Amino acid sequence: MARRTAGDPAAVRNAVVAVGEWLRDEQAPAPARAELAAAVRGTARALAAAAPGSSVEVRVPPFVAVQCVEGPRHTRGTPPNVVETDPRTWLLLATGLLDYAGAIDAGAVSASGIRADEIAHWLPIVPL
Repeated sequence: MARRTAGDPAAVRNAVVAVGEWLRDEQAPAPARAELAAAVRGTARALAAAAPGSSVEVRVPPFVAVQCVEGPRHTRGTPPNVVETDPRTWLLLATGLLDYAGAIDAGAVSASGIRADEIAHWLPIVPL
């Protein structure tokens, strides 16, 4: 199996900074799809590198799904522990502009399984 890496931390930070204005102000112009994809993929892969494992799947459609958090390995079908959200909410969590519990309470994040909430321990990934 290939080793998971977060990629270049500076590139991930630059990708997040590129969409930072939009994250801080919803009325700001939306970033280009490529910029948004780079920020989402970079932060999700950084999470997977920081919290290696396969017990929780984090999904940010349409850009990325990663497995993370040490524990029982999932190999087929629907994973037992899934966290799913939209790209903007994910980036708000990844930057610390939104806390995980608040996102769950607001219904902006769907989390299922007893281990799904463990990703909160690794947030934020790239503080703004």
